[in-house]
Amino acid sequence: MHIPSPLRRPLFALAALGLAFAAGRAIAYQPHMQNALGALQNAQSELQQAEPNKGGHRERALGLVSEAMYEVQAGIKFAGGS
Repeated sequence: MHIPSPLRRPLFALAALGLAFAAGRAIAYQPHMQNALGALQNAQSELQQAEPNKGGHRERALGLVSEAMYEVQAGIKFAGGS
């Protein structure tokens, strides 16, 4: 198929943009980070439902889980994910 010369450059640019977008999406999708975030959310829910009489350890664990969730979300955001 012959593409007229004036159309080649815009088509090439469009194709390159499409590939860059697709590559960005592939990099941005981070299943392990998303899975880790889901596991942390589950841990947070379980800790919130646990009896509070744990000598302060439950509350500390909740704080650490919250910090871990923040860090995972920051990592996803840094890498360009949603």
